Amino acid sequence: MTEVVSEKADMQVKDPIISVRSLTKVYKGETKPAVDAISFDIAEGEVYGLLGPNGAGKTTTINMLTTRLSSTEGQAFVAGHDINKHSMNIRKIIGVVPQDMTADEDLSGLENLILVSQFYDIPKKIAMERAEKLLEMVDLTEAARKQVREYSGGMRKRLELIIGLINEPKVLFLDEPTLGLDVQTRAVMWDYIKTLRKDFNMTIILTSHYLEEIDALADMVSIVDHGKIIITGSPAELKASLKGDIVTLGFQKDQDAEQLRSYQGVLEVLPSLPGTLKIRLENADSELPALMNYVFEKGITLKTLSVQKPSLDEVFLRYTGRCLREEAPADRFKTMINMRRMRRT
Repeated sequence: MTEVVSEKADMQVKDPIISVRSLTKVYKGETKPAVDAISFDIAEGEVYGLLGPNGAGKTTTINMLTTRLSSTEGQAFVAGHDINKHSMNIRKIIGVVPQDMTADEDLSGLENLILVSQFYDIPKKIAMERAEKLLEMVDLTEAARKQVREYSGGMRKRLELIIGLINEPKVLFLDEPTLGLDVQTRAVMWDYIKTLRKDFNMTIILTSHYLEEIDALADMVSIVDHGKIIITGSPAELKASLKGDIVTLGFQKDQDAEQLRSYQGVLEVLPSLPGTLKIRLENADSELPALMNYVFEKGITLKTLSVQKPSLDEVFLRYTGRCLREEAPADRFKTMINMRRMRRT
């Protein structure tokens, strides 16, 4: 059963641009659903995150909402259009940035944009104007007429992003948009995504297994694992649901740690290394002074002290029972590029 920690998520969103009810996908020959009866609403102009490991069902969900896959059971509507009945209507109003590289390496960045614009019957003059503005937005103007095979990984990702914008969509689906990028380039992509939300009031559905990405970008997030939505709320609400901050103390004497286990403000004693004590306090900011007074009164000598605020990593661990699984994204990114090149030889 899906847990909801947000009052907003617990009631129906007013006029949601995306509405999903018990959406399920079972692939042919499989018995276990890839997506298992998920339900959620997304408000217009919202950035909605689907957070989970590879194989959790995020991409399958995106493929159903973008009408690339039919659902097995359940319903979903995008801007009022049924995904199983009105696929052409939906495709006209959405943009999709998939995990895989879609740009043709033998064409320039500009040529790729113009090519995609033809799929939407956009007049050539308008397509050229949009392409030039989009290339400028992501700092690709100087590389506009270079073949995509000459682009770096970050440049390719930026191009993929604006290819999904050429039809000026109402809803943009970003499936692992920063997969395989280094931290610095990933931060640049985050800025572009924030600009889309701010300047165009665009509704964005973002899938990721990068915890910090969802934390930085999403208004609302659903944690997905094994095809199910485990919990939904804003990043702040999900972290607050853990109820407390983690304080780690290091001691000169192992026995000193035992004296703090019974401290009145301790909500939970967590597993820790020898010579340390890891405890959860309701609010470390307000309770640390009292804790330090207690340490002084007991004559305890501390070697180290650190405070850790709740993170989405802890949220995932709490509600799924394990840490978020990750593969090596850089290797996967290189594999995608190599596979494209092999198909062309």
